[in-house]
Amino acid sequence: MEDTTEDTPSTLSAQKTALDRKWQQLLDRTTPFVYQRWTGTAVLLMLFMARIVYAEGWYIVCYALGIYMLNMFLAFLTPKITPSMEMDNKETELEEGPSLPSKADEEFKPFIRRLPEFKFWHAVTQATCFALVASFFRIFDIPVFWPILLVYFIILFIITMRRQIKHMIKYKYIPFDLNKRNYSGSGRSKSSL
Repeated sequence: MEDTTEDTPSTLSAQKTALDRKWQQLLDRTTPFVYQRWTGTAVLLMLFMARIVYAEGWYIVCYALGIYMLNMFLAFLTPKITPSMEMDNKETELEEGPSLPSKADEEFKPFIRRLPEFKFWHAVTQATCFALVASFFRIFDIPVFWPILLVYFIILFIITMRRQIKHMIKYKYIPFDLNKRNYSGSGRSKSSL
């Protein structure tokens, strides 16, 4: 007779691994659908906000979600390697001795985000789901005066975004490509071909 207690941990581990793979496959399939993913997250956020307004509570959960989302948004806007870090590296290279010549002005450096769009969406969606679930438990309904939290969040948002915009202006990077250039081939119309 076989001992089933030895098979149970490996079976649970195998089931968890299979479930993780299926979850990752689902996430991988949703990757190209940017607008649909963000629409679903916006609907989830509206559902959470309706829950907060209707229940008239859980303002601290809402505030924590807002702070977390602001933190994720800043990571989304920030380059992976900040120009200030590059300047510090150049200064240490000069102190250490000669190095190979390079012209940073002529080099093409694409904007690589610290937090990619998909991970940003995933983090915001997970946090919103967690906040929505937390809003059903009384233990998270801490009594606070919500107008103070709202004013504090708005002030924090303005100060943080002002600092981020100054950083973007100082180091001349734009995290969005709003006006993508379209180049035409030879300048002739299709009818002349």
